[in-house]
Amino acid sequence: MRFRLSQTTSAHTEIVSVVGWNANNECYSFSDDKSTYKWDGEGELGGKVCDLDSYVTDMHWFPAHNRQAQGADVYVIGCADGKFKICGKNGVVKTSVDAHQGAVISLRWSHEGTALATGGEDGVVKVWSKSGMLRSSLAELDGSIYSVSWSPDSDVVLFSCGKDLLLKPLQPSAKQLRWKAHDGTVLCTDWNPLNNLIVSGGEDRRYKLWDSYGRLLCQSSPAEFVITSVSWAPPGDVFAVGSFNSLWLCDKAGWPYCKEKPMTGSVMSIGWSADGTQLAAGGGNGSVSFGTIVQRRVEWGTVAATLDEPKMVRVADLATESSETLDFRDHVAMMSLNYGHLIVATSTQCYIYRTSNFNTPHIFDVKSVVTLLLQSSKHWLMVDQTNGIQIFSHEGRLICNPKQEGLRTEFLDEQSVNISDDTLVVLDKADQGKSSIRFFETSQGKPIGEPITHVMDIVSIATNHFGSQPDRRVVFIDRNRDLYITPVLSPAVVRLSSMVDTVSWNTDDCDMLCAVADSKLVVWYYPNAVYVDRDLVSYTKHAQDGQEYGRLPKIVNFSSTRCTVRRTDGALSTVMVSPHPSLLQKQVAQGMKWDRAVRLCRFANDEKLWGCLALLAIQHRELNTAETAFAALGFQDKVAYMLYVKDIPTEEGRAAEFALMRRRSDEAENILLQAQLVYRAIKMNIRLFNFDRALELAVQYKTHVDTVLWYRQRFLSNFRRKETNEAFLSYASQVELNEDAIKAKIKSEKEKEASRPGAKRYVGL
Repeated sequence: MRFRLSQTTSAHTEIVSVVGWNANNECYSFSDDKSTYKWDGEGELGGKVCDLDSYVTDMHWFPAHNRQAQGADVYVIGCADGKFKICGKNGVVKTSVDAHQGAVISLRWSHEGTALATGGEDGVVKVWSKSGMLRSSLAELDGSIYSVSWSPDSDVVLFSCGKDLLLKPLQPSAKQLRWKAHDGTVLCTDWNPLNNLIVSGGEDRRYKLWDSYGRLLCQSSPAEFVITSVSWAPPGDVFAVGSFNSLWLCDKAGWPYCKEKPMTGSVMSIGWSADGTQLAAGGGNGSVSFGTIVQRRVEWGTVAATLDEPKMVRVADLATESSETLDFRDHVAMMSLNYGHLIVATSTQCYIYRTSNFNTPHIFDVKSVVTLLLQSSKHWLMVDQTNGIQIFSHEGRLICNPKQEGLRTEFLDEQSVNISDDTLVVLDKADQGKSSIRFFETSQGKPIGEPITHVMDIVSIATNHFGSQPDRRVVFIDRNRDLYITPVLSPAVVRLSSMVDTVSWNTDDCDMLCAVADSKLVVWYYPNAVYVDRDLVSYTKHAQDGQEYGRLPKIVNFSSTRCTVRRTDGALSTVMVSPHPSLLQKQVAQGMKWDRAVRLCRFANDEKLWGCLALLAIQHRELNTAETAFAALGFQDKVAYMLYVKDIPTEEGRAAEFALMRRRSDEAENILLQAQLVYRAIKMNIRLFNFDRALELAVQYKTHVDTVLWYRQRFLSNFRRKETNEAFLSYASQVELNEDAIKAKIKSEKEKEASRPGAKRYVGL
C-alpha cells in the first residue's frame, strides 16, 4: 500500500494547525490566519466556512456513527485563549467555555459522545459533559498536556506530559499508570478503539507503538525531524505519521508501507475520512494535502485484485493469464475476494462480481460508510455505520440484519466478527473486564443458544468453515494470549495453547487450525481431538520454529496446504504444511472411504496422520479403522478397548462407551438410561469408582442394589479399608449379599441385552 498525494492550492495564508473529517466526507481545516475552510472528498475547495476571533489549537468532530445521529454536524475546537467552543458545521458557535489558564492544546470527545476531555497549557486534564459542564479535573501536572485520547470503553483517558505517557481512569479509586515513553517531549498520541493500540510521537524523532498496559510493541528508527502528528485510520489496520515534509503510512504492527515527501513544512495535523481510505494533512506552510490509499491487494487462489487507482481495481488471474480493469464512479472503500466472488464497496454503492465473469456485477446502494466485508462460501457480511451487521447472498439479496441490544457494531473488525455458511460469531465487549461471544443464524439472524462469557478480555475470535452447524467450532485468544476452542451448539471451552500471537482456520474444505505460539508455527491437523480423545492431541499437532516472524506476526492466509505469515518487518513468509491430513479428511467427508484412508496412512507412514485417522474413526464410530490406527500407533490398551467395545451387543451401549472415551460420563449415562440399559449404567459408574451414583441408580430403579454393595465390598477389601459411608452401611444391614446369586443376575442381564431386537456384535461398514 501507499499514498496517492495531492496538494491543494493555497487557501490559508498561515500554518494549518488542525484538520478533521465529518460523517458526510467533508474536511474542515483551521489555520492561524483565523479562517476555516471546507473541502470535499476529492480535495476540492468548498469555500470558507467562517472566520474566528482566536487561534485554533485542536478540533474534533462529534462521533456520529450514522449521518442521522443527533449532533452529527457538531464539532469542538480548542483555542489559544483557554476556551473551547462547540460549533455547528456552518461555524456558528453554540457554546463557549473558559476551560484552562493558557491555551487548550488538545481535546477529544469520548467514543459515545457523552463526555469531552481537554488538556491545557496549565498542565490540567479536565472532563466535561456533552453540553460543556465541568465534571472533574482528572489530573494536575507540572508541564503542558500536548495530547489526550480515550480508551475504547471511554473509561480511561490517555494524555502526555513531558517525556511521559499517563493512563488515568475516570474512577477516583482506580490506579493510574505512568511510564517514560520518549527521550524527548511527547507531542502527539492516538488510541484506536478497534485494535486497542496506542501510537505516540515525540521530539526524540521516533514514533512508538504501545498496548493498553504501557508495554512497548514497536519503535521506529530516528527520523530526520521531530514527529509532529500521528493518527490511526478508523478501521485500525494502519496509521499515519507526520514530520517536516514527511508523511508515513504504517501497518498496525509498526512497520512502514511507504514514506511520502509532501512540500508542506511540518505536518501539524492528520485527519482520516470515516472509511479510512483518505486523509488530510495540515502543513506548516499553510497547505492542506490529501492522500488516498492505493495498492491495496486481496488474493484468492490464483486470482488477485489490486486497487491501482482510487476508483480503479485491476483483477489478474495467474492461471489463465487474463486481466480485467474495473472502474467505479466513487472512491473504493473496501474490497473482499474469496470463494469465487469479488466484493467492492464504494462510498455509495456495493458491487458483487463472480471471478468467472466481471461483466455483469450485482449492484446495490449503500446508505453509510462500509467498515467491514467478510465472506463465506454461501453468504457474505457487511458492517456499516447505519445498519450495523447485514448478511447478503452473493446475488446481493439481503438475508438478515442481526441485532443485539448494547452491541457496538461501529467497533467491529475482522478480529471480533466471523461468518460461516450457517453461523455468525460476534465478540461483545460490553461488560467491563469481560467479553462475551454471541452466535447468530445466518439464515434469519436469530441468536443461537446462550453467549459464551470468558473471565478475561478476548482480543480475537475465529470460526471454522468445515462441515455443517454441528461441526462448527470457535477459537479465541484472550488478554493473556491463551488460545481456547469451543463448539458452537454445545459450548465446552478447552485451552489449546499459550503465548499465542495469531490464529487462523483453513479456509478450504478441511478442518485444520494454524497459530503462531511461543515463537513457533503450530498446525493442528484435527483440532476436534480435544473433544474426542485428548491422549491423541499431541499426535495431531505439528510445530516448527517461527523465530523469524518476530513480534506481533499475523497469519494473512491459511488455505489448502499454504500458510502465509506477515512478519514484524512487514515481509510475507509462506510455509507449506503436509497435504495428507487434508486428503484424509476429504476421504472421510466424501462418502466415508475408510479403506482409502487406511491406504493413505500406510503410504505416508506418519504417526500424526494415523492419529488423525484414529480420531476420525472414533468420531464416526468406525471401530475397525480405529483399531487399525491404534495398532499402528502402538496403543495396545486402546486396541483392547476397541475389541471390548466391538463385543457390546447394542448400538446404545457402544455409543455410551464412545461418550465415556470422550470423558463425558453424564452423556454416557443418559444414553444408557434412555435405552433402558439400567444395569450397564450402574456398572459404568462402578467402573469409574463412582459408587455413590451407582447406588443411587440402583435404589432409584430398584435393581442391583446387592450388586453395587458386592462390588463396593470387593473394592474396599482390596485396599484393606473399612466402610465409612453411611448410605452403604445402611443398605448393607438390610440387603443380604449372595455372590452366586449376584453373578447369575449379572449373567442374566448380559443375556437379556444380547437378545434385544437388533442387538449384534459390531462388524463394521
